[in-house]
Amino acid sequence: MELWDAYNEAGEKLGFDLIRGETIPDGVYHMVCEVVVQSIEGDFLLMRRSWEKEVSPGKWEIGAGGSAMKGEGPLDGACRELREETGIDAAGALRELYCMTHREHHAIYYGYLLVTDWPRNGIVLQEGETIAYKWLTREEFLLFYDQGLSIGSQKERLRGFVDGMRGG
Repeated sequence: MELWDAYNEAGEKLGFDLIRGETIPDGVYHMVCEVVVQSIEGDFLLMRRSWEKEVSPGKWEIGAGGSAMKGEGPLDGACRELREETGIDAAGALRELYCMTHREHHAIYYGYLLVTDWPRNGIVLQEGETIAYKWLTREEFLLFYDQGLSIGSQKERLRGFVDGMRGG
C-alpha cells in the first residue's frame, strides 16, 4: 500500500493520508514530482512507460517522475523517482522549473531540471515502471513537444521551460 500526504490547494499538509488507488476527495491534492533530464551536450532523456502502468501505458514521457511518498518533500521525491526510474543520482543538482496545481488530477506538480554528465548508456530501467529510453537532440525534443506526444498534461506543465528554450 502506497501512502501519500494530503494537501490543500495552497500546498499545506492537511494532516491525513491518501492511499494510492483510492478516490481523492474534492479540494484535496497529492504531490507529484517530475525531472526533465538534459545532458551537458544539450540532449534530452525520454523514458517509455511500462505497459503495466495504469496511466498512459507504453507512452514516452519527458524525463522521470511520480508521486511523492508520505513524508517526502518535492525535492526528495524528485530525486527518488529519478533514481528509481533511470538510475541517475541527481545529488542535489536539480533546478526548479515549475510548481502548479491540477485540480482534475488532484495533484500539485513540482518540476525540476537536471543538467548532467551521466553516461548516456548508464540508464537503468525500473521493472514495472520503465521499459525503454532514448535521448533526443534539442530539435527532436522541440518537435516531440510540439506534436503533443508527451503524456497527459506534461505539455502544459513544460510550456514555460520550452518557451524559454525558444527565447519566447
